Amino acid sequence: MVRRVQAISDNTHTASGSDVRRRAVRLWLLAVAALVFLTLLVGGATRLTESGLSIVEWKPVTGSIPPLSDNAWQIEFEKYRATTQYQQINRGMTVSEFKTIYWWEWAHRLLGRLIGAAFLLPFLWFLWRGWIPRGLKLRLWGIFALGGLQGAVGWWMVASGLMGRVSVSQYRLAFHLTLACVIYAALLWTAQSLSNRSVLALPRRLRTSAVVLTALVLLQIYAGALVAGIDAGLTYNTWPLIDGALIPSFERLFFVAPAWRNFFENDLLVQFNHRTVAYILCIAVALHAVDVMRGRVTGVARNSVLAVACAVLLQAGLGVVTLLHQTPLPLALMHQGMAVVLLTLAVLHAQRLSAAGPA
Repeated sequence: MVRRVQAISDNTHTASGSDVRRRAVRLWLLAVAALVFLTLLVGGATRLTESGLSIVEWKPVTGSIPPLSDNAWQIEFEKYRATTQYQQINRGMTVSEFKTIYWWEWAHRLLGRLIGAAFLLPFLWFLWRGWIPRGLKLRLWGIFALGGLQGAVGWWMVASGLMGRVSVSQYRLAFHLTLACVIYAALLWTAQSLSNRSVLALPRRLRTSAVVLTALVLLQIYAGALVAGIDAGLTYNTWPLIDGALIPSFERLFFVAPAWRNFFENDLLVQFNHRTVAYILCIAVALHAVDVMRGRVTGVARNSVLAVACAVLLQAGLGVVTLLHQTPLPLALMHQGMAVVLLTLAVLHAQRLSAAGPA
């Protein structure tokens, strides 16, 4: 009897230790995700304030130190004055004005470096302690690799706007933002998978549709990045009509050759696609929410689908208001921030449903 009690006690301590390790890893991933969330907001402000081209060099290590003297500031300013953006848009800018856009870009890059350190250093410590399960190691190394790729893509994006353009390429901007959101979603999904919270068995269609909704949110973020990349939100500032119609004429939507370029360079089609995906997303979320309610799903899954539905409606309304007011900076920042909030809720909802067993 004594041995049996001792064995039960040992198993309890082992299970308790496993829970502590799992909780520590989960909190670490959530902390990194919070940093990515902040970086997405700062990156949006950097784009909207046209600050992304203020630093014309990529110095992963020494670039973390900003100018510390008047002479150093003057040197950085002279480098920026050689860019096309300065010559065509900001000619006559003072050093004081340059500092404003410089700090936005510097903060964005510093956060990127901080994310790398906040991920890698604890990750190596957890590996050394043996706190990372074997099946999780490969996924976390994959997320780290995506983070490294994101840093290179960021410079690739900035380089596109230094000569011959007054802003970065919308192709590279959209890829840069979407990749950041994919990394953010992967961190959230992985952290949530380490939770002990369970969900009742659900039909496969509910689990599948929840994942599809998350993919639609990512697609909408990509479409929104294209809108921002070519400033398409500054034109066609009416709703529900666009260019005087619900559906613009084919000739207006496809006048650039070859035809595929219209999806990325034609202001009208780029904005129309952003609106169309928004309509599809709203309808898909409504249908999914009704399906969840009719399935008598209770608890966390029910609450999370209601949160996603409310966030979609709020984001759609905010998008319309932002458009009608010709995208002022505060509204544009709120719209982008709300997009990340919506992605957060969609990812958590999809993960919870995916973790459920088949009904």
